[in-house]
Amino acid sequence: MATPLDPEMFDPLCPSDLSPFRFGDKWGGMVIRCLEGGPRRFSELRVPLRGVSAKALTASLRRLEASGLVRRSEQPGPPRRVEYALTALGRSMLGPIEAVCAWNREHWDELLDAREGVAHPD
Repeated sequence: MATPLDPEMFDPLCPSDLSPFRFGDKWGGMVIRCLEGGPRRFSELRVPLRGVSAKALTASLRRLEASGLVRRSEQPGPPRRVEYALTALGRSMLGPIEAVCAWNREHWDELLDAREGVAHPD
């Protein structure tokens, strides 16, 4: 059994739409980060992604699956068990995502100021 995901994995004050980079959709990069440690069930993903609706998370998972980044597997029998895991292609996204996260941390104040219309000298 995998270690539970940290409910505080993503800062709720950190709007993902502030980043100029996207991995699939608004939630795609965060879903990939959640799957970094191994397969997860939908309900497990909802813990750190508490700001996403079930409908939006389902759509994001489907897009990631259609792109070949995530694999959905279903184990038969009662109860039915569905898990999502990164494919090798999805795992190859972890490095670029970490680079984007580092860039976002370095330029966070500038991104916030730009959003608020504050000019910065170049």
